[in-house]
Amino acid sequence: MKKNENYRNEIKSYIVRAGMTMSEVVDYLADEYGWSSSVPNLSGKLKRGSLRYGEAVELADALGYEIVWQKRREVK
Repeated sequence: MKKNENYRNEIKSYIVRAGMTMSEVVDYLADEYGWSSSVPNLSGKLKRGSLRYGEAVELADALGYEIVWQKRREVK
């Protein structure tokens, strides 16, 4: 499985866990952040792996999450 597919599946699982549909997510993003209200547009970004970092932050917010950077432990 390609990285893009893994990322897409992970994001789709967060959408399901949030109890939302793709349409609901897209509507929220359009209202709050001025995204396109097109489900195929979001699906295409996920499929191509072309979601920008700022868009990922906004998408996480729409689902009730925030992206946190955490330093990895070094294994010796």
